[in-house]
Amino acid sequence: MKVTNRLSRRALTVGLSAGVLIAGAATLPGAAFAADYPTKPIELIVPYAAGGGTDLVARAFADAAKKHLPQPIGVVNKTGGGGAVGLTEIMAARPDGYKIGMGTVEITLLPHMGVARFTVDDFTPIARLNAEPSAITVKADSPWKTFEEFLDYAKANPGKVRIGNSGTGAIWHLAAEALADKTGTSFNHVPFDGANPAVTSLLGGHIEAVSVSPAEVSSQLAAGQLRMLAIMADQRQKAFPDVPTLKEKGIDLTVATWRGIVVPKKTPAAVVETLRTASKAAAEDQSFRDQLAKMNLTWAYADGPEFGQVMQKDNAFFKGMMTKLGMAK
Repeated sequence: MKVTNRLSRRALTVGLSAGVLIAGAATLPGAAFAADYPTKPIELIVPYAAGGGTDLVARAFADAAKKHLPQPIGVVNKTGGGGAVGLTEIMAARPDGYKIGMGTVEITLLPHMGVARFTVDDFTPIARLNAEPSAITVKADSPWKTFEEFLDYAKANPGKVRIGNSGTGAIWHLAAEALADKTGTSFNHVPFDGANPAVTSLLGGHIEAVSVSPAEVSSQLAAGQLRMLAIMADQRQKAFPDVPTLKEKGIDLTVATWRGIVVPKKTPAAVVETLRTASKAAAEDQSFRDQLAKMNLTWAYADGPEFGQVMQKDNAFFKGMMTKLGMAK
């Protein structure tokens, strides 16, 4: 009996030791993986078309990050659904840090329309890089020289003015919808897979205006092809000092986007910290700031926790706004 007990205790000890080894085998590779990260190139998903503001910020960031990560970042555009296609791919990616994303304010918009299966809580914020307001821009040879002329025409011709945006449910769509609500005007909202295709359509005379950011039309403005009538910001933009705000026109409306790096919510803490450190260094790199300034894009860095607070605040704000506009489901 004593022998049996000793054998039982020994078997138990061996069994427990084996269990510890098995548990360790399950956790150690993951820990080692996170500590070694990154060991291969990183894919940065951009939810909009090449050439738009989000794409430009992403490519400037990827270039600056070369100095601060041992592996390169490759930009991949995944368009559709006002950003829903790309953002969904980011949310559903394996949480290992090798597929990260350019998160945009649409994270806080699309779920409320019932067109996305993600929520703001499905992403871990790494760093906000940029923020831009909406602006109303028309062709330079259009009959409207001022915002008042544009609005008067739109009111006199309900639904005739076609305003291009970066996709149904995307921020520039919401901006135009909010403007219509504030002014009692009816616009014809035309969705595209990003700001750049919308601007191209405007140049071709297929629509009358766009509600994209100032930076996304800056080169066409400089070339004399387009005219910006008003900006949806609290103050005039330094790069466009002659363009009035809507508030100056008696319309209390401010609508803006933000763009930053996000990852799936279950990404390991060690990977998140590596990306936060590298993103901070890249965002503060003078080459990145110079590149944004060159494109008339606004530098607006915020670290992960602060960025997360912005996301949660906007989620509540836009839910209320979209409910008021009848866009929420």
